[in-house]
Amino acid sequence: MRRRDVLLFSAGGILASAGAAGWWAATREPLAALAPWREAALDADDPRIGVFRHAILAPNPHNRQPWLIRLIDADTAEIRCDLGKRLPATDPFDRQIVIGFGCFLELARLAAAARGLRLDIAPFPDGAGDPRLDGRPIARLTFRADPTLARDPLFAAIPARRSVKEPFDPARPVSAEALARLLASAGIAPDVTAMGTVDAARVAPLRDLALRAWRIEAATPTAWRESVDLMRIGKAEIEAAPDGIDLGGPMFEALSHARLVTRATLADTGSTAFREGARAYEAMFATSMGFVWLATRANARTDQLAAGAAYVRLNLAATAMGVSLHPVSQALQEFPEMAGPRAEAGALAPGARVQMLARIGYADPVPPSPRWPLAAKLTKA
Repeated sequence: MRRRDVLLFSAGGILASAGAAGWWAATREPLAALAPWREAALDADDPRIGVFRHAILAPNPHNRQPWLIRLIDADTAEIRCDLGKRLPATDPFDRQIVIGFGCFLELARLAAAARGLRLDIAPFPDGAGDPRLDGRPIARLTFRADPTLARDPLFAAIPARRSVKEPFDPARPVSAEALARLLASAGIAPDVTAMGTVDAARVAPLRDLALRAWRIEAATPTAWRESVDLMRIGKAEIEAAPDGIDLGGPMFEALSHARLVTRATLADTGSTAFREGARAYEAMFATSMGFVWLATRANARTDQLAAGAAYVRLNLAATAMGVSLHPVSQALQEFPEMAGPRAEAGALAPGARVQMLARIGYADPVPPSPRWPLAAKLTKA
């Protein structure tokens, strides 16, 4: 299932036992947490507001949405990292967080161009924190009117872009021609290499790698606790904190009401909740119909930003083609227990650094992930 739908239960009896109040709660959508997806299309007096309404829809690890945006003057803005939104257990060097910023900046660039604005991006203008990010800006942005700019076709896919954390349809293979078209249509940056496979002989070991990496993350207490602490169970929690891993919808509302899904049960690797979640992941990885990966020649902060820009373009291209894409980042994580899978994943691009790995296939549409409103990300300092 989706990362937020990590449990499979026979829900009939549970829904009934939850009672009328629980059923009422189960049918509610977190409308406020999904509002940013609708608001992206709204006009604004300041065109930068419209640009950033699109940028905050970017994919990012654990949906932490770590960006802080400062509007400096009429044509400048600065982007910083909310250091409290990092993932020290699973992303100890902030590599994945920086990739998320690369996604953010690329969506901002696409949205600016659609408004006739050229976006000049100065990455890490005051230097980059290494091995961890610090309070210095991730990027300084300058907006310049440019009527010659053409709208990138990928811009139209932003509202429909998803990370599809669902089992894919095993009866619908992704053809080699579709894979080639996907990689070509993404317009990958010249310093990022995109590769992939839909060959069954190569897909099978990658399915196994993705599942083994997930099991290692789940079996590493600090890494698993980091995920559990960020789970938002039911509408009320999602609305209160629309970041992290949202466990919403009728099933989770009912299970939460019945006290069968709580952070305690999810943290307990011997619980029914955890075991059912593991089965869900097994089913999900088993239906991966292909894989794509992105590599850079080095691993500087600017390489990580470039990988993020390339990844979100790949995601948008997949959306436009009707292909489902789901990042499986566990095998690339840099905590010590993941060393074995990380080395295996690195062999996908000898002599380069694999920055992103994702499974592809076909699946039914899924709802968007919750987002903080743009106002919550604008700062004065």
